[in-house]
Amino acid sequence: MALPYKAHDLFLVAVDCIIFGFDGKELKVLLVKRSFEPAKGGWSLIGGFVKKEESVEAAAGRILYNLTGLTDIYMEQISCFSNPNRDPGGRVLSIAFFALIKIDDYPADLMEQHNSGWFPLYKVPPLIFDHRQMLQMAKAGLQAKAASHLIGFELLPKKFTLQQLQGLYEAIYETVLDKRNFTRKILSLNVLRKLNEKEKESSKKGAFYFVFDRRKHAKQTEKSMMFL
Repeated sequence: MALPYKAHDLFLVAVDCIIFGFDGKELKVLLVKRSFEPAKGGWSLIGGFVKKEESVEAAAGRILYNLTGLTDIYMEQISCFSNPNRDPGGRVLSIAFFALIKIDDYPADLMEQHNSGWFPLYKVPPLIFDHRQMLQMAKAGLQAKAASHLIGFELLPKKFTLQQLQGLYEAIYETVLDKRNFTRKILSLNVLRKLNEKEKESSKKGAFYFVFDRRKHAKQTEKSMMFL
C-alpha cells in the first residue's frame, strides 16, 4: 500500500533548549561549543534531533539529561522556528524550550566533557543560526512567567534570604526593585516559610533564611500570584 503522505516534502525536526541559571548575582545562559559542521566551533544553544518514537517534549528531556545529568528539569515550550534557510545543513524545523536549573547542580566534569559554559545575558557571544532570536524569545518568555509564578523554586538554593530572592527577580527583569514593596508583596502571597536560621556572611546582623512552601504555592491561582 502506498504511503498516504508520500507526495509531500519531508523535514527534519529538532529541539533547542535555552538553559537559564542564576549564580546569586546574574542570570546566565548555558552554551556549548559546536563540535560538528555546519558552524563547527561556534557557540550554540543545546539541541538535537527528535527521534521518530519521541514527542518533542521527550526529546528535550533526553537532550537536557545527556548534557546535565539532571532529570525533572523545569522547561516550557517557546515557539517553532521554521525559516526554510535557518540551518545551512538542511531543512530543519526547531521547537525551542527554555529550561531552568540550579547552576551548582551542573557537574563541572560534564561542562568540560561537553565544552559548555555559563554566560551572563549581557555577555553572550555571537551564536549560530537563529539561536540569538531563540534566546531573546526565551528571555521574554521567562519574564512573562516570572510575573505570576515563583520560578525561584528552580533557580535558587533550597533555603535563601529575601535579598537573594529579590536579586533573582532584579536579574530576570534587569531592573532595581523597591525592597519594601517587594518584601511586602512576596510575604503577602503566603508561600514562604521562615526558618529559625540566619545567613551571616553578608552582614553581622544576618538575614533569616526562607524556603518555599510548595503545597501553598500549588493552591495559588495565576491571578493571585501576579506580583510584578
